[in-house]
Amino acid sequence: MTRRLLRDIETLKFSVSATTRKPREEEVHGREYYFLGQDEFREKISRGEFLEWEEFYNGTLYGTLRSAVENDLKKGYFVLLDIDVLGALNVKKLYGDQVFAVFLAPPSLEILKERLELRGTETYETLNTRLERASAEMSYADRFDAVVVNDDLETAYNELLELVQNYH
Repeated sequence: MTRRLLRDIETLKFSVSATTRKPREEEVHGREYYFLGQDEFREKISRGEFLEWEEFYNGTLYGTLRSAVENDLKKGYFVLLDIDVLGALNVKKLYGDQVFAVFLAPPSLEILKERLELRGTETYETLNTRLERASAEMSYADRFDAVVVNDDLETAYNELLELVQNYH
């Protein structure tokens, strides 16, 4: 959905996140992610350079650099962030009504489980971790400006596109 939104709305710009994980072969620093070392990432945390950040169970850090978002805003873009719910709520708290937060929800946890199993990319442990996380995240949906249920991809995309176009 992100790629389609960026293609369909010229004034929308995707925010590139920072991470401590190693780049994959085809990934380029500054395009897919800003690839940072653990120490550099933690320094930026201590200096308040992230709008939001998170550490995953395997120790990998991800975050949204304040400077990157603010540079794009100064250029007149509306910035699209693809982040977890707590990060989104933090960004909403920082920017208030300048942020339009949309919660993308699965139709149900059971359907999410089926979708993840069909991908064939999850182990038993990672599947359970993702489902537990999704369950916890769904409890925050009512704190967002809008909720889009991703039951049918085309319907969900059209609803999301209309929401974004009406906002900006």
